[in-house]
Amino acid sequence: MAATDSLRAAMTEAAVRQLATSANHEIATRAVCEAVGVSQPVLYRLFGDKHGLLDAVADHGYERYAAIKAAQEHTHDPVADLHAGWDGHMAFAKENPALYQLMFTPRPWSHSTARDRVMDLLVAALTRCAAAGSLRVAPQTAAQLILSANVGTALDHISRPALFDDPTLSHRMRDAVFSHVLTETTAQNDADPVHTAALRLHAQLDLVGTEALEPAETALLRRWLERITQPTRG
Repeated sequence: MAATDSLRAAMTEAAVRQLATSANHEIATRAVCEAVGVSQPVLYRLFGDKHGLLDAVADHGYERYAAIKAAQEHTHDPVADLHAGWDGHMAFAKENPALYQLMFTPRPWSHSTARDRVMDLLVAALTRCAAAGSLRVAPQTAAQLILSANVGTALDHISRPALFDDPTLSHRMRDAVFSHVLTETTAQNDADPVHTAALRLHAQLDLVGTEALEPAETALLRRWLERITQPTRG
């Protein structure tokens, strides 16, 4: 089992290196096998097919991305950390364009979980913002908006650098989206203080939990808080 895992990792690394140096952001399975010194049937046994290898490369990209995020120290200000997270995301895309495209460009056949796990990291960062009272909407909703804007901006910079060459575009997009999901309002001027309090309490439950309630009571409280914070549907 250990030998199989080691061989799988070596082939994934070989594919990552090939992808980074490829002019057309493609990989050749034969070249990957030759780099590791195995035959192509080994690749099919370990990954199923080329699509499986590409999924492994994308998931490897997530591990690299997550390691960079983990190395970024949290400050006492979750909103400042969120700003740094956007910039870090853009830097990762710039430094790893082919890998980034593989991770974030939709592929109908893909089973990679890279994008989902990046979303989870963002939701966790936004939960900290909500717990501090700095979020207008639920963390999941904010994450959907922010990740869509962050990925779209990064992919545009990679695929159409001549068209999206404004160096201020990333921060302008960031500020536009953040202004929609973040708030610095206080209880005195909050237009919907109950909604804001419910968001904050829900986030605090996610972060630290409570021993004051039974599990069933906590689940009921979460449901009530979700009802309060859900957008009103017309």
